[in-house]
Amino acid sequence: MKITCGTDIIEIERIKESIQTLEDRFLNRVFTQNEIQYCESKKAQKYQHYAARFAAKEAAFKAISCNLNDKYKISWKDIEVTNDNQGRPKLNITGVDLTGIESIDISISHCKEYATANVTVLYK
Repeated sequence: MKITCGTDIIEIERIKESIQTLEDRFLNRVFTQNEIQYCESKKAQKYQHYAARFAAKEAAFKAISCNLNDKYKISWKDIEVTNDNQGRPKLNITGVDLTGIESIDISISHCKEYATANVTVLYK
């Protein structure tokens, strides 16, 4: 059995500036339509949610990168952050061979200035 983890922290203001400057070019490059719809539904706090999802994608990449033969074969949109029926975050990862992975756990958090995420991967 092997366990890997990835963590990331991002300033919410950096994500806000990227969205305001690059608009759809940034959003459509980094986030899926489901993620955009979710974040936009959060109105005034949408940037916190975008930043949390950005951090989650970075943390997920760090946690699974040891399983990738070519780290350039994964894109931002191959990792999608959704929520289960209880509102807990979960990851949908596509376009990557996840053979040997038993489970993936994620935790995200945000406050006024920062968003952070931690991803833990358990291998068989």
